[in-house]
Formats: sequence, structure tokens, C-alpha cells
Amino acid sequence: MKIYLNGEMVPEAEAKVSVFDHGLLYGDGVFEGIRAYNGRVFKLDEHVERLYMSAKAICLEIGMSPAEMSRAVVQTCKANELRDGYIRLLVTRGVGTLGLNPYHCKEAQVIIIAADIQLYPKKLYEEGLTVVTLGTMRNVPEAVNPRIKSLNYLNNVLAKIEAVNAGVAEGIMLNAHGHVAEATGENIFVVRGRTLRTPPPWCGALEGITRNTVMGIAREAGYEVKEDVINRYDLYVADEVFLTGTAAEIVGVVQVDRRTIGGGQPGPVTRELSAAFSTYACSNGTDIE
Repeated sequence: MKIYLNGEMVPEAEAKVSVFDHGLLYGDGVFEGIRAYNGRVFKLDEHVERLYMSAKAICLEIGMSPAEMSRAVVQTCKANELRDGYIRLLVTRGVGTLGLNPYHCKEAQVIIIAADIQLYPKKLYEEGLTVVTLGTMRNVPEAVNPRIKSLNYLNNVLAKIEAVNAGVAEGIMLNAHGHVAEATGENIFVVRGRTLRTPPPWCGALEGITRNTVMGIAREAGYEVKEDVINRYDLYVADEVFLTGTAAEIVGVVQVDRRTIGGGQPGPVTRELSAAFSTYACSNGTDIE
């Protein structure tokens, strides 16, 4: 595997950063997870735009233009002969001192990895996920705004630990008011009839690109789609619940806190939108070749 590191393609074993990089020392940096389908990078412009907005929000100068970044992503896919897979794009603050001051870091580090990924086994897409609500709260937006996709994912990691320790693949994070925010790495949707609801970013949810794509596909299919406050009760009585994310794509939830959702298997709306998303993703994007 070849890794893009600050303008160069280097072998995986040689792709290294300094122990004084603030990305390592403090989780100081931003990232994007991107998918490639059928020889195209899906929603590349949207991912790069979000990367630069996250960087601006934390006063991080990337040192290359968005257009240059997009070309670097495509170049990395070509170098690894990737047609279908996952791209991890990271920008760290760079080498600095042991102190917190980010302005002692002289140059950001840009890293791009293009590889395969399978977040959940195929069986779980067919049978659905069992999830629990978690005691680990989502960070409040006033502390770390969820619209900043930062390298510091400890909040999510702690929640994932709790889910795994509970014997489930995924868990639901609540915000400080007890409202549903998101899963540990995915957005969440609740289906009642022909209405889809998903938490707004101010409830602690990342404004996911797959989330937004699914919202658009659902509206075109005639569903009513709302950003709305969701409580655990709404999950328990839903016809269907599903999660969306770049790595996860669309995966159904069939049990929440021992409450069976719908018929106990991924429902017709989840399956319809999953098929529509797959068709859309495989036919749209920035050409790699």
C-alpha cells in the first residue's frame, strides 16, 4: 500500500509522523472518511469542503487548496489501484512543542490512506443491528461542536467501548438533555409511516454526507423528511430505525434496549433506501481514471 504524505507517495512502512505532532499529542487535527465506488470517489467535493470548514473552525491552515486536495485524493486512489474502497484523509496540526499552543506548530501534515473496509459483517446488513442506549453522553456543542470532524474522537471511542462491553455492535449516544444525538460513528433515522426523522446537528449529531444524501434520495422517493428532536420513546415505537455513515452506508436496527423494532428485521423503507443509495453511489462521483 502507498500512502500520500505531504505531497509524496511513500510505502506504508515509511509513512511516519513525528512523536511531537500535535495530532498525536492532542488529537489536534481534522479528517474525512470517503468512499470510492465503481472507479469514482463519492461526494469528493462535499467531503473536501467539510474538511476545510472543520480546519477553519479550529484555525488550522492546511497549506494547499481544495482543488489540490481533491487531486491528491484521486492520485492516492490511482496509486493503490482502488476502484471500490475507503479513503481516510487526515490533516494534523503538525510538529510543535509539548505545550498546547497550536501556533508553535509550523506546518500541517496531510495524510491520505486508500484501502478496503467492511465496518459490519454482511450478516448484520441482512438481519439488522441490536443496539443499546449508552451512558456516555455526546459532547455538548458548546464544548466541541459536532460539525467539526476532528481527530479527537475519544468521546466516540468511550461510547464504542461501552457498546462492545454490553455485547452489541453499536450504541446510541444521547445529548445532555437526554435527546438522541447519533450512534458512535453513524447518524440515526427513525421511520413512522412515510415520515423519516433524524436529529439536527444542534442535538449533537455530525452533519453526515451520507445522511444528507439519504435525505435527498428519500425526498425524491416521496417521503417526508424532517430534522427533529428524537427521544428514546421515538426509537422504541418506530416502524423502522436505521443508521447511515460513509463506512456503514445504510444498516437497519432491529432492537433497541431489548425493544423489537417493527417486525424484527430491516424494514421495507430501509431496504428501499439502501438499494437506491447503492445505485446512486455507484453511478455518481469523481472519476479516478
